[in-house]
Amino acid sequence: MSEATLLQTAVLQTAVRQTAVRQTALRQAAPRQAPTPLGAPRAATRTADAILRQNLSCFIHRTFLTVAPGERYVPNWHVQALAWHLKQVAEGKIKRLIVTLPPRHLKSISVSVAFPAWLLGHDPTRRIVCVSYSQDLAAKHALDTRAVLNAGWYRRRFPRTALAPDKQAVGELMTTARGGRLATSVGGTLTGRGGQFLLIDDPHKAEEASSDAARQAVIDWYRTTLLSRLDDPQHGAIVLVQQRLHENDLAGYLLASAAGTDGGWTHLNL
Repeated sequence: MSEATLLQTAVLQTAVRQTAVRQTALRQAAPRQAPTPLGAPRAATRTADAILRQNLSCFIHRTFLTVAPGERYVPNWHVQALAWHLKQVAEGKIKRLIVTLPPRHLKSISVSVAFPAWLLGHDPTRRIVCVSYSQDLAAKHALDTRAVLNAGWYRRRFPRTALAPDKQAVGELMTTARGGRLATSVGGTLTGRGGQFLLIDDPHKAEEASSDAARQAVIDWYRTTLLSRLDDPQHGAIVLVQQRLHENDLAGYLLASAAGTDGGWTHLNL
C-alpha cells in the first residue's frame, strides 16, 4: 500500500472520530439549540453507510465494537495495511497472502470475523472456509461472525445479505443466497466441501511449535486436504495469518516453496 493511501485512510478515520466528538460536545453545550435540518441526519447516515461498505479498515473497527463490547479500540497503521491487502484479495488482485504479526494485534477479528462478513456483504453467494488450530477457537470466530451478520448496523449496510433461518449453526453459516462461512480446525475433515476463499488463522498451537511431528502434521494437512478444497485453484484465494513460531512452521514452508506448485505468495510482515 502506498504511503499516500495509508495517509488518506488515517485522515478519513480521524475526521470521522473528530466529527463525532464535536457533535457530542455541541449537544452537551447547547441542548436547546435549533433543530437540525431534516436532511442532515439522513446525509450523515448515508455517508457512514458508504464508509463501512467501502473502507475495510473502518469495517474492522465497527466489527470490533460488536464482538468486543466494553474494550477499547486502538487504531493503528498495521490494521490499515492488513485491511488494504485483504481488500486486494477480495478484488482478486492477490490470490495468495501470508500475514505474519504478533499476538493481540486484531488478526483474528480482522481475518476470521470481519473479512468473511465483508466478503458476504458484497456478495452473499461467496463460499468461505475458515480454519483455526482448534475446534473451540473455530467455533468462537464463527459465533463472532454470526453476531456481526445479524447486527442491525450490518443488515442496514448490506441488505442483500441475510443468514438462512435454519442454517446458522456454528459450524456452518449459510446465507439465503447459498453462500456462507464454513468453520473447521486443522486436521478436520472437509470431504465434499470447498470454497472460493480459504482463510487460515494461527494453524499451530504455540505449545507444539517445537515439535517437528506437530508442525509437519499441519503442513501435511494443508497440502493433502485443505489445498484441494479450493473451488477454483486458479482464481480462488488463500490467506494465512499467524504469529511466527518456528522457521519451519506453515508460513515458513509456504514462503520457502513460493515458486513451486502453490504459486507465488504476497507476504505482509507486521
